[in-house]
Amino acid sequence: MLSNKVVGVRDALSVIKDGDVVAISGFNLTTAPEYLILELFEMYKETGHPNNLFIISDTLPAVPGRGLDKVFEELYEDKNQNFIRGVLMPFIGWSPALMKMTLENRIEVYSYAIGTTSYWFREVASGRPGLLTKVGLGTFLDPRIDGGASNEIAKEKKTCKVELMDINGEEWLMYTAPTPDVALIRGTTIDTDGNLTMTEEGFYGTVLNIAQAAKAQPNPGKVIAQVKYVARKDTIPTRDVVVPAPLIDYAVVSPDADKYHRVSGSYVTDPRLSGQVKAQKTKELESLLPTPDKIRDRIAAGRVLIETMRLAAQLKKPLFGNLGIGIPVYVSWLAGELGYSDLLALTVEPGPVGGIALVGQDFGVAISPQAIIPMPDMFSNYEGGIIDFASLGFMQIDDKGNVNPSYSPVRVSGPGGFPVISAGSPRTFFAGGFTAGKFDIEADNGKLIIKQDGNITKFNKELVKIVFSGPQAVKSGKHILYITERAVFQLTEKGLKLIEIAPGIDVEKDVIAKMDFKPEVADDLKTMPECLFYKDLDPLKDYIDGILKDAGLL
Repeated sequence: MLSNKVVGVRDALSVIKDGDVVAISGFNLTTAPEYLILELFEMYKETGHPNNLFIISDTLPAVPGRGLDKVFEELYEDKNQNFIRGVLMPFIGWSPALMKMTLENRIEVYSYAIGTTSYWFREVASGRPGLLTKVGLGTFLDPRIDGGASNEIAKEKKTCKVELMDINGEEWLMYTAPTPDVALIRGTTIDTDGNLTMTEEGFYGTVLNIAQAAKAQPNPGKVIAQVKYVARKDTIPTRDVVVPAPLIDYAVVSPDADKYHRVSGSYVTDPRLSGQVKAQKTKELESLLPTPDKIRDRIAAGRVLIETMRLAAQLKKPLFGNLGIGIPVYVSWLAGELGYSDLLALTVEPGPVGGIALVGQDFGVAISPQAIIPMPDMFSNYEGGIIDFASLGFMQIDDKGNVNPSYSPVRVSGPGGFPVISAGSPRTFFAGGFTAGKFDIEADNGKLIIKQDGNITKFNKELVKIVFSGPQAVKSGKHILYITERAVFQLTEKGLKLIEIAPGIDVEKDVIAKMDFKPEVADDLKTMPECLFYKDLDPLKDYIDGILKDAGLL
């Protein structure tokens, strides 16, 4: 009976014991049980218990200053803290305090890819020892490199491990981690039988699988759900139930949705984000899409758009794809400005398909998506190569085509969804500025004008971390391009090959001299389409219209 399940927050959290492994749902603040997280920490501060916890999340239940980051802000100041001994978090970039604790070797920190961790919950819920996949081969996730450990104490303790396996002469990776003793999840409404809905949440994420993982044999644990509402028995439509009653032990009602139960970082609740309402597309909504304020970024995004429209023309259908952070996010805006949005069915990692994907602290949700599916199922689209393409950002690229998207010596953000998307997509278009640092780059009359170049080289001999393996992509037969405002490279068996340069620049002075290695140069080196290098977008639209008309798509 629910009278035994809906309890006070301290009564529910009292089942967590010292040393437990606690799984917590949350992609940023969406599906994050923020009230449970903060109250658990308050219990520790008041009593010293529970302590020595190991936390596992499908992503990171936090944004700066909220959720788990608020906890880590205080833990960072306490050199003697023993609340958390370690974490497995695919992305820690939204928690500056956790990144500092990682670099200072204060707790064990492991970072598998989001899709890998999301799958892992489903696998251990099924009684399997871990997740078997090719994702991570040749990258920092490979045990021959870091094995997913983000600092030295993690490499030493090996609470979470990645093992290399040979199956029928092929290399595979087995990801393992301790199974959860307790799961903290979040939903919208629970009825008096204990059935949980997620009707006002931005997506389903991995909530069901996290609950299942905690309940699996041989040591079934406890599941605590944070909710907004309690409904009478038999009043919730059957198809709205996401987590059935037998999987939930306790439910805690969030006392303040604004403080503890936000649909995303900026929104308390919004039926357009939860898929309850499909808003009419307007210029006001489209204005939420990130727009490039530098023509350099618009050029690279435009070259990606050309590549996707060529692919749509080749396949003669709208494309199913994914756009990552950085320059790729501008592709969606550009497609909308030029009238090609209907040819791109874009996805967001935790589950939304279509709509207007939000960014920053709201990343993960979309306004008026056409569909929302569970996160493990979305990552099947990526890892299985079901999508047609992906465009992802980069920080560093080496001569073998390996990519580091975000790691620096002073920033350990975690890989996020990058390893699974880039390893699985049949076609990946990496996009970014050719150099970093202060620059002044313009374009006009069909030519690129470099007035001042960035002083930081991004094409390097050595990478801080390899997160995408070029050699593995070649072995798997992937089509990989590296697109910048002045040059386009293709991945070959020999590594990087320069295949296009911008009009108006010198290949030796402006490209090769600004790299730490000399790439192979195509015998038929082409010029990037001149339509990219005008201040207005009309030439680009005319160029793409021609591609689509020839294919009968316009």
